[in-house]
Amino acid sequence: MNLPLSAMATPGLFISFEGIDGAGKSTHIDALARAFEAQGRAVTLTREPGGTPLAEKLRALVLNDTMDAMTEALLVFAARRDHLQQLIEPALARGDVVLCDRFTDATFAYQGGGRGFDLHTLSFLEQLVQSKRGLEGYFVRQPDLTIWFELAPDIAARRLAGVRVPDKFEAQPAAFFSRVSEGYLQRLQTDPQRFARIAAANSRETVWLEVLRAVRQKGWLT
Repeated sequence: MNLPLSAMATPGLFISFEGIDGAGKSTHIDALARAFEAQGRAVTLTREPGGTPLAEKLRALVLNDTMDAMTEALLVFAARRDHLQQLIEPALARGDVVLCDRFTDATFAYQGGGRGFDLHTLSFLEQLVQSKRGLEGYFVRQPDLTIWFELAPDIAARRLAGVRVPDKFEAQPAAFFSRVSEGYLQRLQTDPQRFARIAAANSRETVWLEVLRAVRQKGWLT
C-alpha cells in the first residue's frame, strides 16, 4: 500500500503516559493532544487496556473480575495485541501522534510489581505480542517517549476520594501501590532514555511545563 507523501514525510510518534490513578495523566494527555494539533499534527488518543472494541471488553474483565495473576496478564496482552494491530500501528503508519494512557510499562508495574507476577514471563509475552517487522528486521514496539507521573499513593487516594467507585486495582491497599511504583522505577532503570520522570505532586501548571519540556527536548514541539 502506498502511503500519502505527508505520512511518509512526517513519521508517527508514540507517547505513553504512565502512573497510578489520581496522578493527573488524563488532564495532560488532553492538553498535549491540543498542543500537537495546534502545530498541524493528527493525533490519536487511546488507552490501555482498551482502545478497540475487543480490547475494551477485555478491559472490563481485567478491572472488575476476580482472576489469578497469569490470567490477568494474558488478558492484558491479548488486549494489547488487538490494540496494536487494529489502532496503534495503522495510526503510526499514517504519521499520527499516538498518545496512549498506559502501555506495557503498566503491566510490569501492576501485574509484575503489584501482583508479584513473574517478570520473565511478562518479558516473554512482551516480545511475543509487540514484535514487528521493520526495515532492519524485527523489533519490539515501544513508545518513543514514556512520561511517568510519579505520585505517592496517599496523595493519589486523596485526589480520588469520592470521585468514582474504585475498580479492583484502585481499591488495593497502599502497599500494593508502593510495589507498583517500584515496578515503574525498575522499568525506567532498564530504559532510561525512553522515560521522562515527573513529580506529579506539583501544581498542575508545573507538571504541564515538565510535560512540555520532555516533548520539546525530543524536538517534537516548538
